Amino acid sequence: MKYFLSVGEASGDIHAAELIKELRKVDSGAEFVYLGGDLMREAAGCEPVVDYRDMAYMGFSEVLRNLDKVFGNLRRAKEALRQSTPDALILVDYPSFNLKLAKAAHQLGIPVFYYISPKVWAWKEYRVKQIKKYVTRLFSILPFEVEFFKKHDYEVTYVGNPSVEEIEQRMQALPSVDDFITTHNLEPRPILALVPGSRKGEIRNNLPIMLEVAKRFPQYQAVIAGAPGIDASLYASMTSQPVVTGVTFELMSVSQAALVTSGTATLEAALLRTPQVVCYRANGSKLSYNLFKRILKIPFVSLPNLIAGREIVKEMLLHYCEPEGVAFELSKVIPGGDQHQSQLDAYAHMRSRLGTNKAAETTARLIYEVLTK
Repeated sequence: MKYFLSVGEASGDIHAAELIKELRKVDSGAEFVYLGGDLMREAAGCEPVVDYRDMAYMGFSEVLRNLDKVFGNLRRAKEALRQSTPDALILVDYPSFNLKLAKAAHQLGIPVFYYISPKVWAWKEYRVKQIKKYVTRLFSILPFEVEFFKKHDYEVTYVGNPSVEEIEQRMQALPSVDDFITTHNLEPRPILALVPGSRKGEIRNNLPIMLEVAKRFPQYQAVIAGAPGIDASLYASMTSQPVVTGVTFELMSVSQAALVTSGTATLEAALLRTPQVVCYRANGSKLSYNLFKRILKIPFVSLPNLIAGREIVKEMLLHYCEPEGVAFELSKVIPGGDQHQSQLDAYAHMRSRLGTNKAAETTARLIYEVLTK
C-alpha cells in the first residue's frame, strides 16, 4: 500500500521515520510519499514533496511574513495527495497545516490517521470538531489525552510514547562525558546544556536569556544544542559558546543540568534524568503572559508536568523567563541543590505513567489492520 505522511518540524521527522520503518515490517509492499526531513528520507528511500525545514514557521508574525511560502507548500502537498492517490494519509502534529491536508484527503475519500495529536487540550479546542470530522483514527502518545477526547465523544488510542523507546534505544550507545567532550572539542569541565528550540524565533527569544543564566554558573561550560536545519551563522551572531548540532540527546545525557525551551525536549530531558528548568521567553511581556494564561486550558505547559499531573520541573514563562529567576530555579536542581533528588524521584514517577507500549510499532500495526479489514 501507499502511505502519505506529513510532518512540519524536527521532532515529527524523528517520530515519522520510526513509523515508516514499522510500516515496512507489517506491509512488505509499502510505498511512501511525504513531507519531512532527512530521517524520513533515509527511512522512505525517496525525496520529500516538501522538506519540513521549508515549513517550520513559528508565531503569527513569522507566518505572516512567509504567507506565500505557507500557501505554496499547502498547494504542493494537496496536489501531491491527488496525484499519488495514497491508501492513507498519516499526519504528525503540526495542526494548522495538517488539518487542512486532512480536509483535502477526506474530500478525496482517503482515510486519515493522526499520529501524535495536536495539543488541542491546551488551546484551540475548537479543532476537535475538525479532527472528529476528518480523522479516521487518532493515536495518542500522551496518556491524559484519552480522557480529554472522551469528553468530546471521540475515542482515541494511547499507543505509548515514542520518546521512551527512542531514548532507551539510544541510551545503549550514549557516549561517556569524556568521549563527548573529546569528540566535540569542548573544555574538560562539567556541562550545562542550553536547548533553545528548533525554530529561529524560539532561538532568538530564548538563547540570550539562557546565556545570561549560564554566566552565573562558572563551574559549568555552557554548550548549545544546535537544531538541524538552522544555519550556524544564527548562533554565531549571538554567542561564541560552543554549538553541537544534531546530538541533543547525547548533550543532555552528559550534562549536569539543562535549560530547555518548552517542547518535546523537556520530556527527553526528564527521561534522560537530566535536571532542568523550562524556559519560554517569546516577547516576555506581562500582558502576553496574562493572555497566555487565559487562552491555555491546562495548568502546565511542559510535558513532564502534564504527564505527572503536578509540577516536577519549574516553568519560567514569558516575563518570568529572565536571568535572575531562571538562575535561582536552576540552583535548586543542579547537583547539590536542595531539589535535585526530588526532581529525579519525580522523573521516575512520570516515567511509570507512560507505560511500556512501543508507539511506532503499535501505531503501524493498527493502521495496517484498519486498511486491510
